Amino acid sequence: MKVMGRIWFCILISLFHLMVYAAEHEDVAKHAIKLHRGKGAAITQRKQWVLDNCRKLSGLLRQKNVVLNKLKNAIRAVEKNSGLSDEEKLFQVHTFEIFQKELNESENSVFQAIHGLQRALQGDYKDVVNMKESSRQRLEALREAAIKEETEYVELLAAEKHQVEALKNMQHQNKSLSMLDEILEDVRKAADRLEEEIEEHAFDDNKSVRGVNFEAVLRVEEEANSKRNVSKHEVEDNLGLSMLIDSQNNQYILTKPRDSTIPRADHHFIKDIVTIGMLSLPCGWLCTMIGLPTMFGYVICGVLLGPSGLNSIKSIVQVETLGEFGVFFTLFLVGLEFSPEKLRKVWKIALQGSCYMTFLMVSFGLLWGHFLQIRPTQSVFISTCLSLSSTPLVSRFLVGSTRGEKEGEIDYSSVLLGMLVMQDVQLGLFIAVMPTLIQAGVNTYSSIFLEILRIMILIGQILVSLVTVFLICLVIKTYLIGPYYRKLHMESKGNKEILVLGISAFIFLMLTITELLDVSMELGCFLAGALISSQGHMVTEEIVSYVEPIRDFLAIIFFASIGLHVFPTFVIYELTVLMFLTLSVVIMKFVLAVLVLSLILPKSGQYIKWIVSAGLAQVSEFSFVLGSRARRAGIISREVYLLILSVTTLSLLLAPALWKAAIMKCLPRPERRLST
Repeated sequence: MKVMGRIWFCILISLFHLMVYAAEHEDVAKHAIKLHRGKGAAITQRKQWVLDNCRKLSGLLRQKNVVLNKLKNAIRAVEKNSGLSDEEKLFQVHTFEIFQKELNESENSVFQAIHGLQRALQGDYKDVVNMKESSRQRLEALREAAIKEETEYVELLAAEKHQVEALKNMQHQNKSLSMLDEILEDVRKAADRLEEEIEEHAFDDNKSVRGVNFEAVLRVEEEANSKRNVSKHEVEDNLGLSMLIDSQNNQYILTKPRDSTIPRADHHFIKDIVTIGMLSLPCGWLCTMIGLPTMFGYVICGVLLGPSGLNSIKSIVQVETLGEFGVFFTLFLVGLEFSPEKLRKVWKIALQGSCYMTFLMVSFGLLWGHFLQIRPTQSVFISTCLSLSSTPLVSRFLVGSTRGEKEGEIDYSSVLLGMLVMQDVQLGLFIAVMPTLIQAGVNTYSSIFLEILRIMILIGQILVSLVTVFLICLVIKTYLIGPYYRKLHMESKGNKEILVLGISAFIFLMLTITELLDVSMELGCFLAGALISSQGHMVTEEIVSYVEPIRDFLAIIFFASIGLHVFPTFVIYELTVLMFLTLSVVIMKFVLAVLVLSLILPKSGQYIKWIVSAGLAQVSEFSFVLGSRARRAGIISREVYLLILSVTTLSLLLAPALWKAAIMKCLPRPERRLST
């Protein structure tokens, strides 16, 4: 221990010298500024000042090397000292190593500052690009320094923990423990081992991964902590549910805590769902009273609570994610009413109709883009987005209506849902082709052949995936779905949650299969419903009675999440332009659908072309997702993105009126009441 005392005394003396030099730093800096401005002294005095400070700097560096050698000797002495326990050795060695890193980092900071000053003096103050690059390099250096400092702080916390462990072991050795204390000590050690086993070193594992960027963020504590005068230590040890905000104003919340043994709940998300549920009731009620579908009340609820309204929704991404399950269960119920027999009857019409519609929309888009001097990639993207129609919206139109079909006639609901399903398949294809569109926007014309070849390969992959999905569905329908449902029904007698869970698991299985095959997840949900509907009408009615309440609640969240992206102020500012664009899109889609269906429908089913065209004459809400991806990728500008959002929203608002008008015109009075 005497050796350790002498070593610590030498280290403290060295630290005292460093502190004395640091105290002189401010005076040295002021004197340097005066000399730089020419107000300090004569030329000889300036030279002498430079020599003196260079000697001081070199002396500091020599002294740093001396301290490093003493620290190495101290580490060797600690490791050889048999009188210390393993915990004490670990703590002291850890402390010395941290101090070594601190000295080395301080030296590196000095030379980095000199290098930065040299780079700044060599630059041109009129060159904004050069100044921007210098600022970026300084920002990167600061980020790296912050990461190193954070790492050092974590190591100090670990060293402190080791010290506490050593003190506890010494105390336990000096006194006899009771039986309860021994049990608690064993539990403490087991808890420490558990924390070490389940803790993921995500920070250390990912900070050196390629593509990881260091960024400055703000940590905003919860209102409960801000109102109470909590200490900094309490904030660091809290449940970790504070919010992080980066320099781009993106907001982040905790997804996985360091300590998984403590249960946590995202109170922001809970409050958001509760608020949406409470406000959706009066909004939906009001729409029912004035004769509008309730879904528009839910969209209005999202508008009122979203960024363009009260801005009270904090967990927007989480709300949208939960809303996606509303789409899944909606399409599952659509599939329940759309049996494989109906699909087999109209698949040719659905495939041809959706492909012709997309081809004509893209052709018109390229034509208008040529006249308006819009890039081809942008024209293709916009026209493809506008060619898609909303499957959840049309499903709400069709749910609950009786759509019996006479012999030899084609049911309008089968054709409409078949075309929408094919559009969902095209959506998966388009998402797969989007990376090629991004590259096509920056490539030269010499690579057009390669891009076309690449697109053809992608289309081939999608077709192979669709054939694979079809074969899997055939196997499931022939061998698996019947025994699975009978076993599920047998086990769920008097326990309906087993049946609900089994059906949900089957939906998620089909969703996962189509996702793995690079086809849209929505198609998997639809196919799950179609496969179960093959078991008969009684099975379908039973499952609908169980799943429908779940679908209704999740659909409320989905339509409210759409309202979060509706901006009434922008619509009001550009109302004339937006109404013209929306009416143009709706009329164009209606006319093209009528034209296509007139060519492919048999003569006996020509009357349904008006109803099917009315159902297709709006823009899918998935244009929100595609538009956001395209804007991040640089395919479209911010202005075009807002136009797509606004046109989509207005077309969805016009859809019920157009649907009702088509039903009133084309259907007999009894069927008209059921379908509206």
